[in-house]
Order: sequence, then structure tokens, then C-alpha cells
Amino acid sequence: MSTMRQWVRRVWVVPVGITAWDLVLCVRPVEGRSMQPVLNPETQAGAVPSRNWVAINRMVVGLHRGDVVTLIHPEAPEKSIVKRIVALEGDVIKTAGYTPNEYLKIPRGHCWIEGDKPEYSKDSNTYGPVPLGLVTGKVSAVVWPLREIGRVKSLVPPSTQARHIHLATKQAKG
Repeated sequence: MSTMRQWVRRVWVVPVGITAWDLVLCVRPVEGRSMQPVLNPETQAGAVPSRNWVAINRMVVGLHRGDVVTLIHPEAPEKSIVKRIVALEGDVIKTAGYTPNEYLKIPRGHCWIEGDKPEYSKDSNTYGPVPLGLVTGKVSAVVWPLREIGRVKSLVPPSTQARHIHLATKQAKG
């Protein structure tokens, strides 16, 4: 009987561990070219990009401009996407497609997401600000392939910075 108890004590750890792993940290593949060159970089000109596997922190406490996040696709809830946050609630951004050449204030409880490679990205410039509730995790590192292992930096690309205006800055000017 004691052998059976020991076995049961050890076995329950597996499902609890798997559940905890998925709720706290998970590893998933990233598809597509929208986050190049940070994720799935081309190894040579015109080549099919490598497929990165990334570590995702599911315990998202605070989001910042520049964070690479996973989220539920706003138009197809069965899909998950990876994009960069470029603006948060209260920020003002000059859109590049959603409302062309218009300034938009990000509503409360929303963020503006974009891919790092706009020509391959369907993002907020297509469907507008997205609810923060759709964010499911923060990409922290590339874990595969070995030659690309490393931390994913939280930064806003210079091309996006030129279009991004903080609300406080705009109020100070006008």
C-alpha cells in the first residue's frame, strides 16, 4: 500500500506541473515574417525564414511600449499572433493605414500593435486599437534554433517612433 501512495504522490505532480508551466511560462513557435528581423530572420536574401520558438511569460504584470506580446487575433479568436506594442492608452499615434495620416488617441484599456516588418504585417493599422484583454503573454526570449537564442528586447523601432506622439507632448505644443 505504501508503494501505491508513493506512486500517487509522484504522479499528481505531472499534471499540476504541466498546468503551472502553461499558465506561467510556455514555449511556442512563431509563424510568418511580420516580426523580422527580431523573430524568424532570413538567413540569406530571399530565403525562407527560420522558424523561431519563443519563451512566453504568461504572468503579464505591466505592459510597456516596445514589448513583444502574444495576443488573441482581434478578427479570428481561434488564432494567436505575435506583435509589438507601440502605443498604450492615452498615447497619440499617426496611423499608417487604419485612418491614413490621421492622429488617433488610443482609448482606455487598449493598445496599438504593429509588426516590425510592415509589408508583411496585419496589425492595428488594419484593425485599429486592440483591447488589452486580448494580450495573453509577453515574449521574453528566442529558445530555438540554437544560433538565434537570446533575449527579445523591448524597444520601439525608429520608423514607428517617428509616428508616435505621447499625449502629454502634443498637449504641451498645442
